[in-house]
Parts: sequence; C-alpha cells; structure tokens
Amino acid sequence: MMRLLVLYCLLPSAWCAILEEESGSHQQHVYNSLPPFVDVLPPGPFYDVERSANVTALVDQPAKLNCRVNKIGNRTVSWLRHRDTHLLTVGPYTYTSDQRFRAVHTAGSEDWALTVRFAQVRDSGMYECQVSTTPPLRHYIWLRVVEPKTTIYGGGDIFINKDSNINLTCVVDYTPKPPSYVIWKHNSKVITYDSDRGGVSVVTEKGARTTSNLLVRRASLKDSGTYSCNPSSAPVAKVLVHILNGEYPEAMQHGGHSPYDVSVLLLAAALTLVATIH
Repeated sequence: MMRLLVLYCLLPSAWCAILEEESGSHQQHVYNSLPPFVDVLPPGPFYDVERSANVTALVDQPAKLNCRVNKIGNRTVSWLRHRDTHLLTVGPYTYTSDQRFRAVHTAGSEDWALTVRFAQVRDSGMYECQVSTTPPLRHYIWLRVVEPKTTIYGGGDIFINKDSNINLTCVVDYTPKPPSYVIWKHNSKVITYDSDRGGVSVVTEKGARTTSNLLVRRASLKDSGTYSCNPSSAPVAKVLVHILNGEYPEAMQHGGHSPYDVSVLLLAAALTLVATIH
C-alpha cells in the first residue's frame, strides 16, 4: 500500500501539520497549541492550553472551567461531560436540566467558560471543550472536586516512650477558608493549657493549608489514649497514643512482627540482595 507523508511548515515558525494520504483518504493531525517560542500563529482556531488547564474545586463552592480559543472566527464552542457524553452547553446556551451548569462568554473574548455552582464530588471527571470545525477540535479539562480533609501525621497507632514528648501535627486541607479554631482533645476531653497536668502547648498556623501542633512534655502512662484534632470546618481526625514503660507491649505486635522479627527479616533481605549482586 502506497503511503505518502507530506510535511509542510510555515517558516520561520515551528508550527507544522502532517497530512497522511492513504488510499485516497486524508487525515489531518491538528496541533491545537503552540510552543512559547513560536511567533507565527496557525491560520485556524487553536487552544491556549496554559489558560485552559485542569481545575480543583472545593465541595459546595463554585467551579469554573476555562477554555481559551484563539482565532475562533464564526465557530461555536460547546461543552460536553465526558463520562456520559452529555451535551451541557452550545455557545451561550445551556442544554442540561441541571441548572448548576452555565456557559459564560463575553463578546470579543477568547475565553469560553463552563461554571458549576455548588460543585459536588460527583461532578469530578473529564469535560470536553469542543470547537465546531470539520473535524471538530477537542480539548479535555479535568475537574476535581474535593471535600475538607483532616489528617494527623503518623495516624492510627503511635508509640511513645515514658518521659518522652508527645508531638502531634494535624493538617487541615481543602476548606473554603481557614478554620476559625482547631481544638485538641484527649479521650474526648478538651486539652487546656492551664490544667494541673501542665507542659502542654499548641501552635496553630492558618492558611490554605492549616497546621496545628500539639506538644505534651514528659509523657506519663496517664497520657495514653485517643487524641483528636477538631477543626471548626473540617472532619475530626484521631490517633491512639500508647505510652511505653520500658517493655515491648503486645499492642505493638498487632502487625504480626516484633522488632526482633523485623530485624531478622531486614538482615535476610540484605544478605539475599548481596548474594544476587555477586
């Protein structure tokens, strides 16, 4: 089968198109974006990919997916939801019963946006910005809708030697604004700085990612138990702290291996690796 590849370039630019001619059929590979060093633009519509990027939005907040199309001429931009190929908008018109979706475009602008009011996790996925050329131009944008999340580093079970310090760090992500407060609790009781126990401090830094650090000095056996981080605008996170009294407790063997067992396994793995190399 004869196959002719014709390569043509618009010099001095680096924009090229490749035409494949095979058995009388023609297939054009359309480049819909340009490298930053190219000065000469292609003749037809093309996407500005840097301004048509993926989006992360917060749950119950508005989400905006922007699609910038240069040299669109009299073509139309449509938005489709990729998972079910549902047509959402055509030009300025909305074609879905879900009134949270809306097309936004200002006359003369190269930006064609899809907005989602009160975004939900179920809205996450791929969306297609399509230009009505022949064949259509397509650009895909991923929407990720996230819920507030609270994490205590080292989560699950944490083991501390008696008379050592308990140092817990709580991280709060994906909140519309920083939480107004973060409360630490020990066995459901609020930890206060002026308690008889003493030696307790909390440092909280608020921002797009809020962190709160709890420090309990010279831990005693009474400091064992459940510690929870309670932000005002995010879920609660908990860890179970075990205070060790110089012995290796059964609680630490819940994974099925004692420190001796782990050491033997690591030694065996290292010897096996050395033998393999040699």
